[in-house]
Amino acid sequence: MMDVRRSGERYRGGDPAAGIESLHAFSFGPFYDPDNLRFGAVIACNEERLAPGAGFDEHPHSHTEIVTWVVEGELTHRDTVGHETVVRPGDVQRLSSAGGVRHVERNDGSAPLTFVQMWLAPLEPGGDPAYEIVHGIADSTPYAVPEAGAMLHVRRLGAVGERTAVPDAPRTYLHVVRGAVRVGPHELGPGDAVRAEDEKGLELVAVSVQAEVLIWELSE
Repeated sequence: MMDVRRSGERYRGGDPAAGIESLHAFSFGPFYDPDNLRFGAVIACNEERLAPGAGFDEHPHSHTEIVTWVVEGELTHRDTVGHETVVRPGDVQRLSSAGGVRHVERNDGSAPLTFVQMWLAPLEPGGDPAYEIVHGIADSTPYAVPEAGAMLHVRRLGAVGERTAVPDAPRTYLHVVRGAVRVGPHELGPGDAVRAEDEKGLELVAVSVQAEVLIWELSE
């Protein structure tokens, strides 16, 4: 089963007057949809755009694995566990909020910032907060989030017609970051997503140059 969700169907949030534009793929905050609460472990996939100087002031999280992928610009992260980092395109950032942590996310640069933030529900609640950043992750290096039974794969397709396999898994969640690709009979553009269950042998085929796709391999 493949369920295609288009970018234009996302819930619009944020605070445009404050330089924050958000697009939510799942029920989120005031945008409540009981039929769209999660897919496997994935409970949020937010596209965030922050103007220079804009950001999210200190706010709490708990019992959530938060994975961030910067599309353009630089994201400044600070948390109450003592981490302060700048996340750039090609980096994977993960904040394991566990029993509870507070953090700040800002665009302290002079250029617009766009990032995709994905939240996953842990298999077991509680524990101690943790933080990790991997700089310049390669396509061939999956990023494991064992606390949620999930694996993130980054796929970059440089030329039209280039192909790459989608991992076989009970569930896979695909989000197109940039460019256009085809999955089965479906052509997808930026912000489009696919929720696949029990699909085998799927491939991504580039329809444009410089396509980039995030794929979550979910154990359940």
